[in-house]
Amino acid sequence: MYRRRRARAGIAPALIALAACAAPADEDRYTAVADMPELMAHVLEPNAQVYWRAVGWVIDAEGEQELRPETEEEWLAVENAAFVVAEAGNLLMMDGRALDDGPWMTMSQALIDIGRRAVQVAEERDEQAVFDVGAEMYFVCTQCHATYALETLRPSDERAQAAGEGS
Repeated sequence: MYRRRRARAGIAPALIALAACAAPADEDRYTAVADMPELMAHVLEPNAQVYWRAVGWVIDAEGEQELRPETEEEWLAVENAAFVVAEAGNLLMMDGRALDDGPWMTMSQALIDIGRRAVQVAEERDEQAVFDVGAEMYFVCTQCHATYALETLRPSDERAQAAGEGS
């Protein structure tokens, strides 16, 4: 019995020492490098564009052209773009970037969810699904912009101009 008590007594100091070495709190763990406009311009938007431009149709004076990845490298670029879009949702939820705990977080999670689907259909090399998921991704993005960045959707809208004056 004495040995068991002694063994348990040794656990407490070990747990205290372990707690002292524990990882820092989340707010101290991550450091944002880009501000919100930079994150959008350099991370999210270029990768969303890669995904959106991967599959579709162009109709012009020369006729109809079908757009689709044709090589393994092109498919990997679509897949990589989808991963970045999905992970960008996490970046949007970081302290210092999250604008609120309500709709902002919901829309950021929606970006993660649609990004995961985008990865899946790109991995499956499903052209129609890439097109369809791209439309859903666009909807997620425009819903967020309609709430938080109206000036990016309708630059001439008086509400957008008023929102831009305060920034």
